[in-house]
Amino acid sequence: MTHRNILRQYISSLFDHQLMPTAFKVALFIGSLLFTINHGWALLTGHMTSERWISGSLTYFVPYMVSIHGQYIGRKR
Repeated sequence: MTHRNILRQYISSLFDHQLMPTAFKVALFIGSLLFTINHGWALLTGHMTSERWISGSLTYFVPYMVSIHGQYIGRKR
């Protein structure tokens, strides 16, 4: 299997309806925890910049991708 095929399968797994519910729960919990740690004070004091909002979005997106990856690898085994 080529790297291109592996990447395509992983990208399609990001939208797999069997994997998404768990990934959303992980992203919501871990993302919220990380968002609070990294941006909570800025949010409370009104110092959220556009850069912080972008970073805050990634705070949720990365745990989602990691969860999907773990489920994808588990499924492949």
